[in-house]
Amino acid sequence: MNGGKHLQNKMDIEYTLDFRGSITPIMLLKMTQMFSKMKAEEILEIRGSDPDTQKDLFKVLPSASYELISVDTSEKYGLEYFYRIRLRKRAKD
Repeated sequence: MNGGKHLQNKMDIEYTLDFRGSITPIMLLKMTQMFSKMKAEEILEIRGSDPDTQKDLFKVLPSASYELISVDTSEKYGLEYFYRIRLRKRAKD
């Protein structure tokens, strides 16, 4: 898992979590921990390879706490599934 900062596609992505091959409960815990440490307006990119886990990500975070920027998915020859989700943390009211 990579928690480093980088720039990609002209969009500042402050944090990246790569969960390909990770166990779901650990992945969801790491994501919520990272998200709670983030400042408002920072962007988190989540990468993964399990389509079922992708759905669980949105169940863990309250919808009012983030803005969904993008969801990209790809499948290579019907064998490899990959998703990339970008979320922007909203300011607390």
